[in-house]
Amino acid sequence: MVPFRAAAAALLAATLMASQAEAQVMVDVSKITCDQYITQRITHTRSVNIWLSGFYAGRRNNPVLDTQQLERNGNKLSRFCESHRDMLLLDAVGALKN
Repeated sequence: MVPFRAAAAALLAATLMASQAEAQVMVDVSKITCDQYITQRITHTRSVNIWLSGFYAGRRNNPVLDTQQLERNGNKLSRFCESHRDMLLLDAVGALKN
């Protein structure tokens, strides 16, 4: 009976921890700086790169995801942000598009 109780308690604890781990975090991309992007203090750069790709593809009504272009754009943005750490990320993307 004791092993069953221990297993049940462990299962309950795991369930509670899993529900806490799934908590949503909202990120306002318009407020991310290049420094936060590079140092990944907000979230992983890959997640931001995918969001940026989808955001700008949506503006162009383009449903295609070019994964190689996504990688190139992310690398270009990271290099640009290295020397413009105080710039807002969306401003950096705009500067690279011009």
